[in-house]
Amino acid sequence: MQTANLDFVRSMMDEIDWNERLLMIKGQKGVGKTTLMTQRILQEFGPANTTDVLYASLDNIYFGTHGLLDFIEQFHAKGGKYLFLDEVHKYKGWSLEVKNAYDEFTDMHIVLSGSSLINLADDEADLSRRCISYTLPGLSFREYLQMFHQKQFSKRTLQEILTNGNSICVEVNAQVRPLQLFAEYLRYGYYPFLKEGQNNYYLRIENIVNTIVEVELPQLRKLDIGNIRKVKSLLALLSSNVPYAVDTVKLSTMAELSRTTLLQYLQSLGEARLIMPLYSDATNMKRLQKPDKIYMENPNMLHALATERVNEETVREVFFINQLSARHVVEYSKTSADFTIDHQYTFEVGGRSKDGRQIAGLDNSFIASADEEYVLGNKIPLWLFGFLY
Repeated sequence: MQTANLDFVRSMMDEIDWNERLLMIKGQKGVGKTTLMTQRILQEFGPANTTDVLYASLDNIYFGTHGLLDFIEQFHAKGGKYLFLDEVHKYKGWSLEVKNAYDEFTDMHIVLSGSSLINLADDEADLSRRCISYTLPGLSFREYLQMFHQKQFSKRTLQEILTNGNSICVEVNAQVRPLQLFAEYLRYGYYPFLKEGQNNYYLRIENIVNTIVEVELPQLRKLDIGNIRKVKSLLALLSSNVPYAVDTVKLSTMAELSRTTLLQYLQSLGEARLIMPLYSDATNMKRLQKPDKIYMENPNMLHALATERVNEETVREVFFINQLSARHVVEYSKTSADFTIDHQYTFEVGGRSKDGRQIAGLDNSFIASADEEYVLGNKIPLWLFGFLY
């Protein structure tokens, strides 16, 4: 188990109901799930050894020859009460054995984590009505400021940002120059493994993508191995082009895939959180429905996978969707603006040149502006939406 410290703790730590008997923490590889688990152990039990709690990673060679249920039974027999199981997707049949353990050992608390979002989604059905799931995103801009610049700010609700944004801006600008650090965050701030340096940062992101495309999709979504190159080309294409109204005929031709196969792959890439398909009606989506627009999952991934210079407007939109979607419903706007949030608010995302024509006459409409340090009328600094978690 990695050495934990409490110098920086993700805000999700306080959102999780640790009293539940069975918890699942999901998220992309590298976003900090293992750190969160080990910090929880340190918070609750301290650094001293105790027989009450145990951490185990299921990618350990031990589980190649030993059963998970037997392992849990032995731990319980020795007085164990709190079990933290990491990388559960690496153990075949994990969900059924965890289910059996949950039903048999009613005085035990089990916390699970995994990085294969597709695998977890498939197997969680065995744990229905038993397991409470949480998804850990990458660092918000607020968390990035705390982790890498030692500047601590409170997280804010969307309502606070819309109604009291300027007072928040005054507080932040008194301590940092947000626009400068925001530019850094958009390129390098989403994944905590930035702690290990910038030199291999994009390579680490590429490795995450390669694992999903080369291993998980062929195993779990029957991706034709012969199409792996085409899927990678599709991701590069989506990273390098300005998002536009999706023309599946054109996109399938460019990706050298049939329209049906393209839609299947887009759905799988969305499940794996490599892309964010955006729909104008998120509540009535149908399987294999054509998305209205397609974005990469986060701005750092956009920079890592793009084969051409990244469009700044696209980076801004990806950030906005990424940060809002962690807590809110984000839809492609049916108006001339960019996005609708929670079926209630309309947003246009852009720079200082945005003059509000796209949202003229619309109630509850705002501009998320990338060039502002303070709120100006209905223009809200884009970076401020990085304080939502």
